[in-house]
Amino acid sequence: MDLSSYIRSIPDWPKPGIVFRDITTLCREPDALRAAVDALAAPFEGEQIDLVLAAEARGFIFGGAVASRLGAGFVPVRKPGKLPAETIERSYELEYGVDTLAVHRDAIRPGDRVLVLDDLLATGGTVKACCELVEELGGEVVACAFLIELSALGGREKLAGRRVVALIDYPTEE
Repeated sequence: MDLSSYIRSIPDWPKPGIVFRDITTLCREPDALRAAVDALAAPFEGEQIDLVLAAEARGFIFGGAVASRLGAGFVPVRKPGKLPAETIERSYELEYGVDTLAVHRDAIRPGDRVLVLDDLLATGGTVKACCELVEELGGEVVACAFLIELSALGGREKLAGRRVVALIDYPTEE
């Protein structure tokens, strides 16, 4: 299935010069959503993934489903102040600003094998921060997986030395 045919491109959103890759059009189609979850999970079957970690909000769409498919647990990464127990935080740059992520301090145990998953790899700041959170808690990042990669933005360079899997690549902003 050509998953890219289900992605809507919206120019100049959220600001001029950005082409937003809208996954809601893929998510509303059951066969495409199932195919995306299956394709995101397939490279990691049999790799003893303990946890899938994903950042809010769009990462949650695929994170829980991929975790279930792999027989793994799911760890949500959220904005500061959104998780009820003790957290650790990381700030990072994204393609149009700066943000901070938080995870529960007890969500990852030393030695846990973690798949970091998000809908999109752009500049790499979000996923790099997620990897740093995993490693600060003693987990091992097995790989980083994405539905979409915007390779022109160079996010993969921030993940140098890590295994990166992306299902769809948009090499330019057009």
